[in-house]
Amino acid sequence: MTDDDAARADFQGTSTFAGLPQTARDTLDAIGAVWNDDINRHRRIVMDIYGPLAARAPKAGITVAKNIAYGADPRQVLDIYRPAAARLRPVVVFVHGGAFVRGLKDMNEEIYANVLWYFARHGFVGINLEYRLAPAAAYPAGAQDVAAAVAWIEAHIGEHGGDPTRILLIGHSAGGTHVAGYMLDPDIGSPPASSVMGMVLISGRLRADLRPENPNAQNVAAYFGADPSLLERRSPVTHAARCRCPVFIAIAEHENRFLDVYGAEFHFRLAEARGRAARFLQLPRHNHTSIVAHVNTGEDILGSAIRAFAAAECAIGS
Repeated sequence: MTDDDAARADFQGTSTFAGLPQTARDTLDAIGAVWNDDINRHRRIVMDIYGPLAARAPKAGITVAKNIAYGADPRQVLDIYRPAAARLRPVVVFVHGGAFVRGLKDMNEEIYANVLWYFARHGFVGINLEYRLAPAAAYPAGAQDVAAAVAWIEAHIGEHGGDPTRILLIGHSAGGTHVAGYMLDPDIGSPPASSVMGMVLISGRLRADLRPENPNAQNVAAYFGADPSLLERRSPVTHAARCRCPVFIAIAEHENRFLDVYGAEFHFRLAEARGRAARFLQLPRHNHTSIVAHVNTGEDILGSAIRAFAAAECAIGS
């Protein structure tokens, strides 16, 4: 690729870290190589890099309604990002991560709102979902909160310009666990709604494990329980063959330990059951946090891939 080609790709958002200065790219490459050595510090670095970039993204023509209750618990709230004059637009629901015991739909003023600004800019009604946390709300509470939110969306999203029959669920990290649990786990207590046309699992913890090398093993135990005999049945990967909707799996090159492996395992089990592979994308150079923090900035590899998936496989193009 020539220098002109590289510059053109960067402008169009088709190169990794597009829109970032070289110093920021170098920083992300450096922490990616040692990501698991200090996940919390590295996460803060990523947020500091991408927050200002997300703040400069276009936001005109989008209205936001904050902290609408979908349940009785204070954390059972959601934000709605509505494009101007939206009517019966497809709905994207984003479920954040946080290792089951922490996390907020607004990690700061821009992230994770950046994901919903992005989809609202592209004609979707965006939902940023909060949910209850372990240990107070242990398995299967996270998946049940997704179920409660979907039921609320089906009943009320029409009032906000959304189409209650066309919903795409996106989950990151523990949020991916909860989305997959809602869609697949037979012990959740209710079947998934037919309005959910597909799911996107980004860096999801799709297997519950207490391995000593897992930096979040204690948090996994806080949500799933510490009894090893229960973990296999409670792991979304165990139920991959039950999946009846289109699936997009995305992982980062530099993941929290084992999450890339579990994403690949889920992909294999799903392909084995269906006889064909689902969509799978590994984002080079990205880490567990930047894989979502970069959305709605200069790089549009993941966002455009999700939109293409929604249009081609879920019949919910904007």
